[in-house]
Amino acid sequence: MYQVFIGSLLLSIIHALIPNHWLPLIAVGKTEKWSLNQTLWATVITGFAHTLSTIIIGIVVGLIGYKLSSGYSVISETVAPAILIGLGVIYVILDLRHHRHHHHDISPVAAETGSNRSRWVAILTSLSVAMFLTPCIEIEAYYFQAGTIGWIGIFIVSAVYLATTVIIMLTLVYLGMRGMATFKAHFLEHHEKAITGMVLIGLGILALLIKF
Repeated sequence: MYQVFIGSLLLSIIHALIPNHWLPLIAVGKTEKWSLNQTLWATVITGFAHTLSTIIIGIVVGLIGYKLSSGYSVISETVAPAILIGLGVIYVILDLRHHRHHHHDISPVAAETGSNRSRWVAILTSLSVAMFLTPCIEIEAYYFQAGTIGWIGIFIVSAVYLATTVIIMLTLVYLGMRGMATFKAHFLEHHEKAITGMVLIGLGILALLIKF
């Protein structure tokens, strides 16, 4: 259980720190002159929308892993870790080729007329839809690995991913709106694949050495 928890936490932290997840909310909040509370509520709602689509897909992937592993022990012992390692290698190669995989190009669209509240709702809706339609593919492979131990593994990944993503997004948006987020995240943004890939490779190797 600890292995699943730690793996989920590492992947979730890397995922949530990517500026594409929280920087657009800061930009929109300041441009639209939203209050801090409005911006934080928008962060919570869009964060839940983003994690919801990821979790839905993850549950399906996790159940596939569970069904396969229940009949074939080689799935949980060898195949699932191999998938993590293989996917990790692919991500590292893609990063070396300077390709971008995980985009959240969110451009707020709202009507020019209407009350401030209706404008806020319109922009929030567009942001939420955009986030829902761009699930985190990187963590889905880990659902397959966690699913080999059953529903508890799927639940751990989902709970950790949801809580970590929303909390980190809220923290960074809060700091950004208060003018305290002065750090640069260009390296993380441009090398997300390499970092995620190395984590997946490490988790896959760990799963091969330490059986669930």
